[in-house]
Amino acid sequence: MRIPAPIIVGAGPAGAAAAMRLARAGAAPLLIDRQTVPGDALCGGFLSWATIAQIEALGIETAALGGHRVDRLALFAGGQEIVLPLPAAGMGLSRHRLDTMLRAAAQEAGVTFRLGRAVRTLTPGTITLDDGDAIDWDSLFLATGKHDLRGAARPRGGADPELGLRLRLPSSPARRRLIGSRIELHWIDGGYVGLLLQEDGSANLCMAVRKSALAAAGGRPIALIARLADLSPALADRLGAVPDDAQVDAIGDVPYGWRATTSWPGLYRLGDQAAVIPSLAGEGIGIALASAAAAVARWQGEGRDGAVRYQRDFSRRAMLPLRAAAGFRALGRSPGLLRLLTATPGAARLAMRLTRIADA
Repeated sequence: MRIPAPIIVGAGPAGAAAAMRLARAGAAPLLIDRQTVPGDALCGGFLSWATIAQIEALGIETAALGGHRVDRLALFAGGQEIVLPLPAAGMGLSRHRLDTMLRAAAQEAGVTFRLGRAVRTLTPGTITLDDGDAIDWDSLFLATGKHDLRGAARPRGGADPELGLRLRLPSSPARRRLIGSRIELHWIDGGYVGLLLQEDGSANLCMAVRKSALAAAGGRPIALIARLADLSPALADRLGAVPDDAQVDAIGDVPYGWRATTSWPGLYRLGDQAAVIPSLAGEGIGIALASAAAAVARWQGEGRDGAVRYQRDFSRRAMLPLRAAAGFRALGRSPGLLRLLTATPGAARLAMRLTRIADA
């Protein structure tokens, strides 16, 4: 069957935001997602002050999100702890909560959903679902996050790719006291660990590490986390007693730093399908929402013919925050340089702002 109205694949932040913007503009978008109800995607869980403003621009009030206030950044590297104020308050919020709110807003805007159906393949002009249904498309917004579709996969990371791991820790007085209103970054050999509290008081621990580090721990994520805790007293204090059977979510071969510089006619790549920022920047959701706004604006003006220009322009726009995040990550391997940066008036604040996606 042919659906001339725009199709969105993926109902995460980028897809839901694009769908509601299209619906409010008078289009009749179809939003397809493999999950019937929102899950809790592997994500750092941080919404910056800039991302919160983007969510408010969609008509969702900050108070309705109910996130945990975050107003400081704590950096741990080389046995040192550095605490900095954020330019403005952000929040810790689970993806389950955020995605639920955005889906509800999209539904209220009149978006048509097809849930519980996964897209298996994507070709110029056609998508194929897991039930065998083939749908022709004129304009398609690809918002599948870190998960690729057959036919439109991003490049992979070679012999020792980066992995994303996430461990949810239950609320505890000790973690509430230690973490408080901070987002923490703990640099480790070959990667980093991010930690913050979320809306229900639980702690979200996310890390980016090389596959070789996991292999050295016998391929067991919980063993790797235990090894890191042995090397970092601060991390050990925050972890406490983690059961051996604790559930660790994982995603493999994340192409941090990649940007889509081109596209097919009619194919608008959003979020991580457009640009993958190192998660320590806390700007993944910001990029998702910014790409949705830019893509819909281009589609309104040029339809399917605007996709290639949109992708080129958004790639340029995302280049600075991706490079700034990569540079910030590298500083963690040089604690002396990191302390010098944070001691320089205005430098740390500038670094935080450079990792934000700029307004169009």
